[in-house]
Amino acid sequence: MAQSIFQKIQTLITANLHAMVDQAISNNSVAVLDQYIRQAEQNLGELEQSLITVKSQAKTLKRKYENFQREADTLDQQIDALLNLGKDDLAMAAQSDYNTKFDLAEEYRQQYLLQETESVKMAEARLKLETRLRSIRREREHVLGLLELAKTKEIAAKTMKSLDALQGTGDVDVANVADRIRQRLDRADAEMEMRSERLGSQMDAILQKDQLTDQLAERKRRLAIRQATEEAKKDMLKKG
Repeated sequence: MAQSIFQKIQTLITANLHAMVDQAISNNSVAVLDQYIRQAEQNLGELEQSLITVKSQAKTLKRKYENFQREADTLDQQIDALLNLGKDDLAMAAQSDYNTKFDLAEEYRQQYLLQETESVKMAEARLKLETRLRSIRREREHVLGLLELAKTKEIAAKTMKSLDALQGTGDVDVANVADRIRQRLDRADAEMEMRSERLGSQMDAILQKDQLTDQLAERKRRLAIRQATEEAKKDMLKKG
């Protein structure tokens, strides 16, 4: 994802929703909320396309890594077998090919891990921005209701600079609505934090599973080499 897009996303995520609501009430207009919604929707679309691209690249890089790693593992077994058979020239050629395959596999492994890390960051950013967008859409409707309430009660414009100003007017109905808006915004922030923590826990479980899978794969590889070596020895004894 381009750094400029990521910066835009972070700016939207960290935007002070309380301040925007205060400004909307102060200006007697939801224009500032509408502007945020438009920007968030546009950047969400760009983020979605970037996330698809990064995930696609990660899959391609991982496939290349796995292919080269399989070829390297096969060569590794062949080298041991050739050495056991005393075919040093062939073993040397296989070793050179193995080194190339191994280096390529490691390079692709590093690249796909970086892409996967990037996709996790982007998914988290998308989740946070979606949560923020839902919150501001809800509050837009609440602010419209509050402005209508203030209008019908003929509250002077100079007392509408912020939610705090509204709460100080002495109008209990308006103060209660303003307080509920603040509570809903706080609840939305808490919801976003909980979802982010849940995503982090899921990623930890996936990474732990991948580690165990890699460890088992390494054991299988060693067992295969040992088996190939034993079979090579048996063949040599039979020929001898």
